[in-house]
Amino acid sequence: MSSSVSSPPPRLISDELWALVEPLIPPPPPAVHGRTGRPRTGDRDVLEGIAFVLSTGIGWTKLPTELGYGSGVTCWRRMREWAEAGLFDQLHRAVLDRLGEQGQLDWSRASLDSVSVRAKGGELTGPNPTDRGKAGSKYHLLVDAGGLPLNVLVSGANRHDSMLVEPILDSMPAIRRGGRGHPRRRPVKLHGDKGYDVPRVRRYLRRRGITARIARIGRDSSARLGRHRWVVERTLGWLLSYKRLALRYDRTATTITALARLAVTLICARRLTTNY
Repeated sequence: MSSSVSSPPPRLISDELWALVEPLIPPPPPAVHGRTGRPRTGDRDVLEGIAFVLSTGIGWTKLPTELGYGSGVTCWRRMREWAEAGLFDQLHRAVLDRLGEQGQLDWSRASLDSVSVRAKGGELTGPNPTDRGKAGSKYHLLVDAGGLPLNVLVSGANRHDSMLVEPILDSMPAIRRGGRGHPRRRPVKLHGDKGYDVPRVRRYLRRRGITARIARIGRDSSARLGRHRWVVERTLGWLLSYKRLALRYDRTATTITALARLAVTLICARRLTTNY
């Protein structure tokens, strides 16, 4: 009688991505003298567990320990620690830097859009005007000309899109470029739908030296600018393929922003992995 051996789960964190994240992980807290217990779960296994929860939408307490990721509670706690230390923001920037060095970021134009999802309550939520006023959150996504995520922010579903233009552009770090070019932190042009057609937004873009390509209410057809803006809609679809984001269960701003940042990092890392 032959015995079957179950194969390990596929790695969600590539070797290339792990090489970037490992130096960013803060050191573990010092052990309490004289205390014994279970060995600390490895950081890569924990990050794999966080990515597994993000991808599948499974509850933290339901994460199967036989997968080797450690307990869901361990993954959740480690994620909180890393988020408070700024690790997920630093990792996204590191991946963008690597892509920029490889010449894979196209700053000639960027697109900005958002998508609303239902939430089970918590911080960064609000009544969704498109879902009968039920609690929801909104993901605001900035992508380059090819659709690679440059930045992501989370807000309540009732926040107007135009209110997030300044925060999402102002919080962009300077990203390296290949060759001798200076680091970039702003695109040449910004494409947006009619939700961004606000004088305040256009004034802000002029101050930043960014050309506005925003559909004008009552004058422009959305389809006319859609030939450039479709890339952000595609990337929003990729973002919502991470099921933990598509229906929001995590209640704190720390956890939901960490998961959103990890999701856009994984989207960027697909390009990093295939072209490394």
